Amino acid sequence: MDGPLPAPADDAAASRAWTHEAVDRLRREAARSADTHLLHLTLPAYPGIDFYFKDEASHPSGSLKHRLARSLYLYALCNGRLQPGQPVVDASSGSTAISEAWFARLLGLDYTAVMPASTAPAKVDDVRALGGRVELVADGARVREAAAAHAARGACFLDQFGLAERATDWRGNNNIAESIVAQMALERFPEPAWIVCGAGTGGTSATIGRYLRYRGLASRLCVAEPTGGAFAVGWPGRDPAARAWRASCIEGIGRPHAEPGFLYEVVDEVLEIDDAQSVAAAWWLRELLGGWYGGSSGTHFAACMQLAARLCAAGRPGSIVSILGDRGERYAGTLFDPAWLRSRGIDLDAARDALPRC
Repeated sequence: MDGPLPAPADDAAASRAWTHEAVDRLRREAARSADTHLLHLTLPAYPGIDFYFKDEASHPSGSLKHRLARSLYLYALCNGRLQPGQPVVDASSGSTAISEAWFARLLGLDYTAVMPASTAPAKVDDVRALGGRVELVADGARVREAAAAHAARGACFLDQFGLAERATDWRGNNNIAESIVAQMALERFPEPAWIVCGAGTGGTSATIGRYLRYRGLASRLCVAEPTGGAFAVGWPGRDPAARAWRASCIEGIGRPHAEPGFLYEVVDEVLEIDDAQSVAAAWWLRELLGGWYGGSSGTHFAACMQLAARLCAAGRPGSIVSILGDRGERYAGTLFDPAWLRSRGIDLDAARDALPRC
Protein backbone atom coordinates (compact mmCIF):
# COMPACT_ATOMS: atom_id res chain seq x y z
CA MET A 1 0.00 0.00 0.00
CA ASP A 2 1.23 3.50 -0.77
CA GLY A 3 2.30 5.54 2.22
CA PRO A 4 1.08 9.05 3.01
CA LEU A 5 1.61 11.77 0.44
CA PRO A 6 4.18 14.45 1.30
CA ALA A 7 2.86 17.04 3.73
CA PRO A 8 1.32 20.10 2.07
CA ALA A 9 3.72 23.01 1.61
CA ASP A 10 3.33 26.61 0.58
CA ASP A 11 6.11 26.95 -1.97
CA ALA A 12 5.46 26.23 -5.65
CA ALA A 13 8.14 23.53 -6.00
CA ALA A 14 6.77 21.52 -3.09
CA SER A 15 3.23 21.92 -4.42
CA ARG A 16 4.31 20.65 -7.85
CA ALA A 17 6.07 17.69 -6.23
CA TRP A 18 2.87 16.84 -4.35
CA THR A 19 0.87 16.96 -7.60
CA HIS A 20 3.38 14.74 -9.40
CA GLU A 21 3.23 12.15 -6.62
CA ALA A 22 -0.59 12.24 -6.58
CA VAL A 23 -0.74 11.68 -10.36
CA ASP A 24 1.83 8.88 -10.10
CA ARG A 25 -0.23 7.26 -7.36
CA LEU A 26 -3.30 7.28 -9.61
CA ARG A 27 -1.24 5.80 -12.46
CA ARG A 28 0.02 3.00 -10.22
CA GLU A 29 -3.51 2.24 -9.10
CA ALA A 30 -4.63 2.03 -12.74
CA ALA A 31 -1.73 -0.29 -13.59
CA ARG A 32 -2.62 -2.56 -10.66
CA SER A 33 -6.28 -2.75 -11.68
CA ALA A 34 -7.16 -5.61 -13.99
CA ASP A 35 -9.77 -4.95 -16.66
CA THR A 36 -13.35 -5.87 -15.84
CA HIS A 37 -14.96 -9.06 -17.12
CA LEU A 38 -17.23 -9.23 -20.15
CA LEU A 39 -19.84 -11.86 -19.30
CA HIS A 40 -21.56 -13.83 -22.08
CA LEU A 41 -25.15 -15.05 -22.11
CA THR A 42 -27.60 -16.54 -24.60
CA LEU A 43 -31.36 -16.77 -24.11
CA PRO A 44 -33.52 -19.29 -26.00
CA ALA A 45 -36.14 -16.58 -26.53
CA TYR A 46 -33.64 -14.75 -28.78
CA PRO A 47 -32.01 -17.24 -31.14
CA GLY A 48 -28.90 -15.94 -32.86
CA ILE A 49 -28.37 -13.15 -30.34
CA ASP A 50 -25.36 -13.07 -28.04
CA PHE A 51 -25.71 -10.88 -24.94
CA TYR A 52 -22.62 -9.49 -23.22
CA PHE A 53 -22.47 -7.71 -19.87
CA LYS A 54 -19.50 -5.50 -18.98
CA ASP A 55 -19.12 -6.15 -15.24
CA GLU A 56 -18.10 -2.74 -13.94
CA ALA A 57 -19.25 -3.75 -10.46
CA SER A 58 -15.98 -5.69 -10.12
CA HIS A 59 -13.89 -2.51 -9.78
CA PRO A 60 -12.29 -2.04 -6.33
CA SER A 61 -14.84 0.64 -5.41
CA GLY A 62 -17.70 -1.44 -6.75
CA SER A 63 -19.03 0.35 -9.81
CA LEU A 64 -18.62 1.83 -13.27
CA LYS A 65 -17.81 5.13 -11.54
CA HIS A 66 -14.35 3.90 -10.53
CA ARG A 67 -13.11 4.84 -14.00
CA LEU A 68 -14.82 8.24 -13.83
CA ALA A 69 -13.57 9.05 -10.33
CA ARG A 70 -9.97 8.35 -11.34
CA SER A 71 -10.41 10.58 -14.40
CA LEU A 72 -11.96 13.40 -12.37
CA TYR A 73 -9.08 13.42 -9.90
CA LEU A 74 -6.54 13.37 -12.74
CA TYR A 75 -8.41 16.20 -14.46
CA ALA A 76 -8.43 18.28 -11.29
CA LEU A 77 -4.74 17.63 -10.60
CA CYS A 78 -3.48 18.24 -14.13
CA ASN A 79 -5.52 21.43 -14.50
CA GLY A 80 -4.15 22.82 -11.23
CA ARG A 81 -7.58 22.77 -9.57
CA LEU A 82 -6.62 20.39 -6.73
CA GLN A 83 -3.90 21.66 -4.41
CA PRO A 84 -2.03 19.94 -1.55
CA GLY A 85 -4.29 19.41 1.46
CA GLN A 86 -7.35 20.90 -0.23
CA PRO A 87 -10.67 19.26 0.72
CA VAL A 88 -12.66 17.65 -2.08
CA VAL A 89 -16.42 17.70 -2.69
CA ASP A 90 -18.84 16.38 -5.27
CA ALA A 91 -22.56 15.86 -5.88
CA SER A 92 -23.62 12.26 -6.36
CA SER A 93 -26.51 9.83 -5.99
CA GLY A 94 -24.12 7.29 -4.55
CA SER A 95 -21.81 5.22 -6.73
CA THR A 96 -19.61 8.14 -7.85
CA ALA A 97 -19.37 9.31 -4.25
CA ILE A 98 -18.19 5.88 -3.13
CA SER A 99 -15.53 5.76 -5.85
CA GLU A 100 -14.42 9.33 -5.15
CA ALA A 101 -14.18 8.57 -1.43
CA TRP A 102 -12.08 5.52 -2.29
CA PHE A 103 -9.62 7.66 -4.27
CA ALA A 104 -9.64 10.42 -1.65
CA ARG A 105 -8.46 7.86 0.88
CA LEU A 106 -5.75 6.74 -1.58
CA LEU A 107 -4.54 10.35 -1.87
CA GLY A 108 -5.00 11.24 1.80
CA LEU A 109 -7.61 13.94 1.12
CA ASP A 110 -10.73 14.99 3.03
CA TYR A 111 -13.83 14.23 0.98
CA THR A 112 -17.48 15.28 1.25
CA ALA A 113 -20.31 13.78 -0.81
CA VAL A 114 -23.48 15.83 -1.29
CA MET A 115 -26.20 13.23 -1.91
CA PRO A 116 -29.99 13.16 -2.33
CA ALA A 117 -31.76 12.21 0.89
CA SER A 118 -33.40 9.36 -1.06
CA THR A 119 -30.05 7.64 -1.70
CA ALA A 120 -29.95 3.98 -0.67
CA PRO A 121 -28.68 3.86 2.95
CA ALA A 122 -26.03 1.26 2.10
CA LYS A 123 -24.39 3.74 -0.29
CA VAL A 124 -24.25 6.41 2.40
CA ASP A 125 -22.69 3.86 4.75
CA ASP A 126 -20.08 2.93 2.12
CA VAL A 127 -18.96 6.56 1.72
CA ARG A 128 -18.59 6.95 5.47
CA ALA A 129 -16.76 3.63 5.79
CA LEU A 130 -14.15 4.98 3.37
CA GLY A 131 -13.63 8.05 5.55
CA GLY A 132 -15.86 10.43 3.59
CA ARG A 133 -18.42 12.84 4.96
CA VAL A 134 -22.00 12.88 3.69
CA GLU A 135 -24.37 15.83 3.35
CA LEU A 136 -27.93 14.79 2.47
CA VAL A 137 -30.12 17.18 0.47
CA ALA A 138 -33.91 16.83 0.43
CA ASP A 139 -34.28 18.06 -3.16
CA GLY A 140 -32.18 15.78 -5.36
CA ALA A 141 -32.15 18.39 -8.14
CA ARG A 142 -30.13 20.75 -5.90
CA VAL A 143 -27.19 18.52 -5.00
CA ARG A 144 -24.85 20.16 -7.50
CA GLU A 145 -25.78 23.61 -6.17
CA ALA A 146 -25.05 22.46 -2.61
CA ALA A 147 -21.68 21.02 -3.65
CA ALA A 148 -20.80 24.29 -5.38
CA ALA A 149 -21.37 26.07 -2.05
CA HIS A 150 -18.57 23.95 -0.55
CA ALA A 151 -16.34 24.96 -3.46
CA ALA A 152 -17.05 28.62 -2.70
CA ARG A 153 -15.57 27.98 0.76
CA GLY A 154 -12.36 26.54 -0.71
CA ALA A 155 -13.03 22.90 -1.54
CA CYS A 156 -12.08 21.39 -4.91
CA PHE A 157 -15.37 20.61 -6.68
CA LEU A 158 -14.79 17.49 -8.81
CA ASP A 159 -18.12 18.24 -10.55
CA GLN A 160 -18.92 14.92 -12.18
CA PHE A 161 -22.05 16.31 -13.82
CA GLY A 162 -20.25 19.28 -15.33
CA LEU A 163 -16.95 17.64 -16.27
CA ALA A 164 -17.54 13.91 -16.89
CA GLU A 165 -17.61 14.06 -20.69
CA ARG A 166 -14.38 16.08 -20.88
CA ALA A 167 -12.45 14.45 -18.02
CA THR A 168 -12.63 11.01 -19.65
CA ASP A 169 -10.23 10.36 -22.52
CA TRP A 170 -12.66 9.10 -25.17
CA ARG A 171 -9.91 8.28 -27.70
CA GLY A 172 -8.47 5.49 -25.59
CA ASN A 173 -6.54 5.13 -22.32
CA ASN A 174 -8.53 1.95 -21.64
CA ASN A 175 -11.82 3.78 -21.39
CA ILE A 176 -14.88 1.56 -21.21
CA ALA A 177 -15.55 1.71 -24.96
CA GLU A 178 -12.01 0.74 -25.90
CA SER A 179 -12.14 -2.10 -23.38
CA ILE A 180 -15.42 -3.46 -24.78
CA VAL A 181 -14.20 -3.33 -28.38
CA ALA A 182 -10.95 -5.12 -27.49
CA GLN A 183 -12.72 -7.84 -25.49
CA MET A 184 -15.23 -8.47 -28.29
CA ALA A 185 -12.53 -9.02 -30.93
CA LEU A 186 -12.60 -12.86 -30.84
CA GLU A 187 -16.36 -13.31 -30.38
CA ARG A 188 -18.81 -14.75 -32.93
CA PHE A 189 -20.13 -11.26 -33.72
CA PRO A 190 -17.18 -9.03 -32.79
CA GLU A 191 -18.78 -5.76 -33.82
CA PRO A 192 -21.88 -5.34 -31.64
CA ALA A 193 -25.15 -4.40 -33.27
CA TRP A 194 -25.89 -2.33 -30.16
CA ILE A 195 -24.11 -1.09 -27.05
CA VAL A 196 -26.52 -0.12 -24.26
CA CYS A 197 -25.81 2.21 -21.35
CA GLY A 198 -27.64 4.66 -19.11
CA ALA A 199 -27.19 8.39 -18.61
CA GLY A 200 -26.33 9.84 -15.22
CA THR A 201 -23.64 12.40 -15.90
CA GLY A 202 -23.77 11.51 -19.59
CA GLY A 203 -20.06 10.71 -19.51
CA THR A 204 -20.39 7.03 -20.39
CA SER A 205 -22.71 7.58 -23.34
CA ALA A 206 -20.50 10.43 -24.58
CA THR A 207 -17.36 8.30 -24.33
CA ILE A 208 -18.90 5.27 -26.08
CA GLY A 209 -20.57 7.32 -28.81
CA ARG A 210 -17.42 9.29 -29.57
CA TYR A 211 -15.21 6.19 -29.55
CA LEU A 212 -17.46 4.29 -31.97
CA ARG A 213 -17.15 7.19 -34.41
CA TYR A 214 -13.42 7.55 -33.78
CA ARG A 215 -12.90 3.87 -34.65
CA GLY A 216 -15.28 3.95 -37.62
CA LEU A 217 -17.48 1.20 -36.18
CA ALA A 218 -21.04 0.50 -37.28
CA SER A 219 -22.20 -0.39 -33.75
CA ARG A 220 -25.06 1.76 -32.55
CA LEU A 221 -25.48 3.27 -29.11
CA CYS A 222 -28.72 3.08 -27.13
CA VAL A 223 -29.33 5.03 -23.92
CA ALA A 224 -31.69 3.12 -21.62
CA GLU A 225 -33.55 5.69 -19.55
CA PRO A 226 -36.11 5.41 -16.73
CA THR A 227 -39.50 6.54 -18.02
CA GLY A 228 -39.75 10.32 -17.95
CA GLY A 229 -36.04 10.92 -17.26
CA ALA A 230 -34.41 14.08 -18.59
CA PHE A 231 -32.41 12.39 -21.36
CA ALA A 232 -35.59 10.84 -22.75
CA VAL A 233 -37.52 14.11 -22.46
CA GLY A 234 -34.76 16.04 -24.21
CA TRP A 235 -34.05 13.43 -26.88
CA PRO A 236 -36.66 14.33 -29.55
CA GLY A 237 -35.53 17.97 -29.78
CA ARG A 238 -32.00 17.45 -28.41
CA ASP A 239 -32.97 19.91 -25.67
CA PRO A 240 -30.11 20.99 -23.36
CA ALA A 241 -32.64 22.41 -20.89
CA ALA A 242 -34.86 19.32 -20.67
CA ARG A 243 -36.40 18.41 -17.33
CA ALA A 244 -37.78 15.05 -16.19
CA TRP A 245 -41.53 14.76 -15.82
CA ARG A 246 -41.34 12.07 -13.13
CA ALA A 247 -38.94 10.78 -10.50
CA SER A 248 -37.51 7.27 -10.67
CA CYS A 249 -36.44 4.81 -7.98
CA ILE A 250 -33.53 3.71 -10.21
CA GLU A 251 -30.51 5.50 -8.79
CA GLY A 252 -27.66 6.83 -10.91
CA ILE A 253 -29.61 7.37 -14.12
CA GLY A 254 -32.80 9.22 -15.07
CA ARG A 255 -31.59 12.67 -14.06
CA PRO A 256 -34.14 15.35 -13.05
CA HIS A 257 -32.70 17.75 -15.64
CA ALA A 258 -30.32 17.59 -18.60
CA GLU A 259 -26.65 17.66 -17.62
CA PRO A 260 -23.79 19.35 -19.52
CA GLY A 261 -22.47 15.91 -20.49
CA PHE A 262 -25.67 14.89 -22.30
CA LEU A 263 -24.35 14.70 -25.87
CA TYR A 264 -27.48 13.69 -27.74
CA GLU A 265 -25.69 13.81 -31.09
CA VAL A 266 -23.54 10.71 -30.41
CA VAL A 267 -26.53 8.56 -29.37
CA ASP A 268 -28.57 6.55 -31.89
CA GLU A 269 -31.66 5.73 -29.83
CA VAL A 270 -33.21 6.25 -26.40
CA LEU A 271 -35.49 3.61 -24.88
CA GLU A 272 -37.62 4.41 -21.85
CA ILE A 273 -37.94 1.58 -19.32
CA ASP A 274 -40.56 1.48 -16.59
CA ASP A 275 -39.14 1.24 -13.04
CA ALA A 276 -40.96 -2.03 -12.37
CA GLN A 277 -39.41 -3.62 -15.45
CA SER A 278 -35.97 -2.37 -14.44
CA VAL A 279 -36.32 -3.92 -11.00
CA ALA A 280 -37.67 -7.18 -12.40
CA ALA A 281 -34.80 -7.38 -14.88
CA ALA A 282 -32.28 -6.76 -12.08
CA TRP A 283 -33.81 -9.65 -10.12
CA TRP A 284 -33.63 -11.84 -13.22
CA LEU A 285 -29.94 -10.99 -13.65
CA ARG A 286 -29.34 -12.56 -10.24
CA GLU A 287 -30.69 -15.84 -11.61
CA LEU A 288 -28.89 -15.64 -14.94
CA LEU A 289 -25.46 -14.41 -13.79
CA GLY A 290 -25.35 -15.51 -10.18
CA GLY A 291 -24.56 -12.05 -8.85
CA TRP A 292 -26.35 -8.98 -7.54
CA TYR A 293 -26.42 -5.89 -9.71
CA GLY A 294 -28.17 -2.55 -9.24
CA GLY A 295 -31.31 -1.14 -10.80
CA SER A 296 -29.54 0.58 -13.69
CA SER A 297 -28.19 -2.81 -14.77
CA GLY A 298 -31.79 -4.00 -14.92
CA THR A 299 -32.76 -0.94 -16.98
CA HIS A 300 -29.99 -1.75 -19.46
CA PHE A 301 -30.98 -5.43 -19.62
CA ALA A 302 -34.65 -4.61 -20.28
CA ALA A 303 -33.59 -2.36 -23.16
CA CYS A 304 -31.30 -5.10 -24.50
CA MET A 305 -34.25 -7.48 -24.71
CA GLN A 306 -36.27 -4.96 -26.72
CA LEU A 307 -33.39 -4.51 -29.15
CA ALA A 308 -32.85 -8.28 -29.35
CA ALA A 309 -36.51 -8.79 -30.22
CA ARG A 310 -36.11 -6.35 -33.11
CA LEU A 311 -33.04 -8.13 -34.44
CA CYS A 312 -34.82 -11.49 -34.24
CA ALA A 313 -37.89 -10.11 -36.02
CA ALA A 314 -35.64 -8.82 -38.80
CA GLY A 315 -33.82 -12.15 -39.05
CA ARG A 316 -30.53 -10.49 -38.08
CA PRO A 317 -28.22 -12.44 -35.74
CA GLY A 318 -25.74 -10.36 -33.81
CA SER A 319 -24.39 -9.25 -30.45
CA ILE A 320 -25.60 -6.73 -27.88
CA VAL A 321 -23.35 -5.35 -25.14
CA SER A 322 -24.65 -3.86 -21.92
CA ILE A 323 -23.17 -2.56 -18.68
CA LEU A 324 -23.49 -3.89 -15.15
CA GLY A 325 -23.15 -0.60 -13.35
CA ASP A 326 -22.78 -1.40 -9.65
CA ARG A 327 -23.20 -4.00 -6.93
CA GLY A 328 -26.73 -5.01 -6.09
CA GLU A 329 -25.88 -5.49 -2.41
CA ARG A 330 -26.07 -1.71 -2.11
CA TYR A 331 -29.82 -2.02 -2.74
CA ALA A 332 -30.55 -4.91 -0.38
CA GLY A 333 -32.83 -2.66 1.67
CA THR A 334 -34.57 -1.11 -1.34
CA LEU A 335 -34.80 -2.71 -4.80
CA PHE A 336 -34.17 -6.21 -3.45
CA ASP A 337 -36.53 -5.87 -0.50
CA PRO A 338 -40.07 -7.08 -1.40
CA ALA A 339 -41.63 -5.00 1.40
CA TRP A 340 -39.91 -1.84 0.13
CA LEU A 341 -41.15 -2.54 -3.40
CA ARG A 342 -44.73 -3.10 -2.20
CA SER A 343 -44.63 0.18 -0.29
CA ARG A 344 -43.94 1.92 -3.60
CA GLY A 345 -46.58 0.09 -5.56
CA ILE A 346 -44.17 -2.07 -7.56
CA ASP A 347 -45.69 -5.47 -8.30
CA LEU A 348 -42.57 -7.53 -8.85
CA ASP A 349 -44.42 -10.68 -9.92
CA ALA A 350 -46.42 -8.84 -12.58
CA ALA A 351 -43.31 -7.06 -13.85
CA ARG A 352 -41.36 -10.30 -14.01
CA ASP A 353 -44.20 -11.97 -15.94
CA ALA A 354 -44.09 -9.13 -18.48
CA LEU A 355 -40.43 -9.84 -19.27
CA PRO A 356 -39.67 -12.52 -21.88
CA ARG A 357 -38.63 -15.74 -20.16
CA CYS A 358 -36.32 -18.44 -21.35
